[in-house]
Amino acid sequence: MDTTTALIHFATALAIGLLLGLEREHSTSGERFRPAGSRTFSLLAVAGAASAALGIPVLVTALAAASALVIAWYVLAVRASAEEEAGATTEIAAITAVLLGALSWTRPTWAVPIAVAVVALLAAKRPLRRFATRLVTDQDVADAVRLFVVAFVVYPLLPDRAMGPYGVLNPSRIWLLVVAITVIGWAGYVAARALGERRGLLVVGFLGGFVSASATTVVLARRSARDVPAAVLPAVLAASIATLVQLIAVTAVANPAVAVRLLPAAAAGVVVLLAEAGWMLWRSGDDHRQDEPLPDPGSTSAGSGLDRPLSLRAALSLALLLVVLLLATRAAADLLGDRGVLAAAFAGGLADAHAASVAAAALAGAVVPVGTAVLAVGAALLSNTLIKLVLAAAAGGPRFAVRLALLLISPAAAVAAGIALAAH
Repeated sequence: MDTTTALIHFATALAIGLLLGLEREHSTSGERFRPAGSRTFSLLAVAGAASAALGIPVLVTALAAASALVIAWYVLAVRASAEEEAGATTEIAAITAVLLGALSWTRPTWAVPIAVAVVALLAAKRPLRRFATRLVTDQDVADAVRLFVVAFVVYPLLPDRAMGPYGVLNPSRIWLLVVAITVIGWAGYVAARALGERRGLLVVGFLGGFVSASATTVVLARRSARDVPAAVLPAVLAASIATLVQLIAVTAVANPAVAVRLLPAAAAGVVVLLAEAGWMLWRSGDDHRQDEPLPDPGSTSAGSGLDRPLSLRAALSLALLLVVLLLATRAAADLLGDRGVLAAAFAGGLADAHAASVAAAALAGAVVPVGTAVLAVGAALLSNTLIKLVLAAAAGGPRFAVRLALLLISPAAAVAAGIALAAH
């Protein structure tokens, strides 16, 4: 290695140590005992780079010395903190600085992004603590562990080949779709838990739509009975926006070609929905009680009917629904041709628009034309919209359902026009 390259590698290690040290010095500014700051971390990272340059035995010795120093720091921190809880984040970060410094000598292009990720993790102390202690329940953790075990332990063992009637059941592919859909729903669920009650009806509607747009519509329709409907309707429109966004995401996993065809139609629908929601919010002004607490759409205790989207039972139910819809759609295509696929998608959309869309998209190109799959997605959206109106009428009354139907005409027409153009 020439001198210039070596100096660049040492400079990289120094920058990484300085970055880690500045973050630690800022985060521990109020603590009684601060074992390391920007200068100490910089020296540790440079020591790691120098040790790597001198050879593996020297690196092992330096790492052992740094570990002994870190243990001493921790013991002193425990004594200084007295009755307060003493963490070990700074000590572990010091070991990380040595290792990243060593990595900077051999793989600086790896060390820099890893260091940035480490700093981001260290800086996210308060949000992560709030997420772990206030937003996630014990049941949420148990559900996540179960699904992660199934996803990362069982999924690699599933056969990746066509099986079953018509050869449309690929266990690996089906489970990948289930994981994708549930993780997307989980993101909206956690965000709703974090922001829903504080950010108002609009945020709750949008984030709740990722969990279940139909169930969120029921929650909001019930609220319309005791609140001004003009405050509730934009939130229902926001749930429909979430449906279109999630539709593109899940069909992209099943068949990117279908998602690309659907993108203009979904974008048109989102634009119209945004325009309508913005117009209603501007027109209503400050007349409605935007800051009144709202039941969390991600909580079953609120009476919303929304379940945790990452539960194992929900995932297995979704897998079963996908299997049924795949078989029904394939059988309909075999018996009735393209019309059968459209009928199956329409029927499936009554239960779940995304699952029916995924079933149709999975057959695109191999069993049915891509254009037919796009039309099938449109049929699923149509039936799902009808179900939303029925639920809105049952929960919020006929007048609320009529107002919602009038608002959904324009975005539905925009999506239908986009799908009609994409299908040809």
